[in-house]
Amino acid sequence: MVSRGGEEIVLEAMPEAMGTDASAKLAEQGREEEFHKLAEDMRSYLSAPRGITGEERRQYGETLNKAVLGFPHERTQVLAVIQDRLQSLRIHDDGWRHPYATLAEALFAEVVGLNVLELVLAGRSGLEEVQVVGTRIYEVRGGIARLSSYSFGSIREVERIQQNLVLYNNDRITPRKRWAEVMLRDGSRVTMTGFGFTASPTLTIRFYTVKSFSLNVLAGPLCRTLNEEMSRLLRAVLKARFNLVIIGPTNSGKTNLMKAFIAELPDTERIVTIENRFEMMLGRDFPDKNIVEYEASEEDASHSAGQAFRLALRQSPERIIHAEIRDDDANIYVRACTRGHSGSMTTVHANHLEDVPEAITDMCMLDGRAMNAERLAKRITEYVTEVGIEMKLWKGRRVVARIGELIWHAGEVKVRDWFTLDEASGEWNSPDAPSPRAASRLAAAGYAV
Repeated sequence: MVSRGGEEIVLEAMPEAMGTDASAKLAEQGREEEFHKLAEDMRSYLSAPRGITGEERRQYGETLNKAVLGFPHERTQVLAVIQDRLQSLRIHDDGWRHPYATLAEALFAEVVGLNVLELVLAGRSGLEEVQVVGTRIYEVRGGIARLSSYSFGSIREVERIQQNLVLYNNDRITPRKRWAEVMLRDGSRVTMTGFGFTASPTLTIRFYTVKSFSLNVLAGPLCRTLNEEMSRLLRAVLKARFNLVIIGPTNSGKTNLMKAFIAELPDTERIVTIENRFEMMLGRDFPDKNIVEYEASEEDASHSAGQAFRLALRQSPERIIHAEIRDDDANIYVRACTRGHSGSMTTVHANHLEDVPEAITDMCMLDGRAMNAERLAKRITEYVTEVGIEMKLWKGRRVVARIGELIWHAGEVKVRDWFTLDEASGEWNSPDAPSPRAASRLAAAGYAV
């Protein structure tokens, strides 16, 4: 009871339990804010460069990326760094509310962990790619994407993982730059996009799963990408120094086949490769081969694919391997193939082998020089795309669907199909024999037609 202006007023007492609950709730909110503040401090601490040399700093960044992507050894290393940091700050486990055994593990899950993707990566055997679109997760095995039984609880969880990945590469996804890519030394690649560039945030983790590179393995019972006779033919094609072009959809095995070809070449043979990103990792997988690897930049004229080609031609290449022909460098690649660099190989975006010379011709014409399109297409057919290989995904396998000789006949491109996949039987047929000119070169390379 209180008195106000001579008037007595009775106040009902607040239930003690209600006051206790409110105090507990406030205390819990305060502790949660402290945890998030500590998590941000730990994120900044981890993202700070470590190491005296550039190589040491790169290795540390690689360790962080691998920890985020679920590599066990690197996760143990980063957890130890977090534990050391907490000890140096004299912060103990007592008083923190979280579902983990220790505060260090809780912070690890917040600043390094992949949330629900941890469960996806736990079954990593055979996992080739993880695709996140909004809150949905797809798992790719055997080249086939299937909706995962797991999903994110909110878009915010996806964005937090994106920021973890880019932060450890001194990058950010911002309103001015709504995408990022992370490439690991083992060939694994992470591609991310944010709101404003795509309708919802995306995250694609493509793992490097290839363990062996040889035509024998590809022709064996485990892969069945091609058969034994096809592998014998392709070895002769390499030895005879035909210029090769490979087509096929994404993740159909084009790069693996190209690396199998490189494995067949003599170690002393001078090879120059040009890529937009180091994806083939030839220096790592073939340390004894005489390979010069270029990484071209579309945004830097001083380090463009065209500049890489000009320098490559002065480095005595016996073969030029171009990961993918693009508009700016199509003319230079055509000149290289027609001026003494036989045995070169590349990939092109085209639906059918018959479309390849026209696709390259269109790219060459974009530089504005006056050229006769038909004569150029004929030249490309006869000298740049002598042999074409079409890859595809078929019944969960990456297979060679066609091997053909491209020829110019009656003003258009024709393909002599040396091998084609019969999808009804799952075996390969040989509809057409090589032309007399090609047969002569193959015979000189030891292949009897």
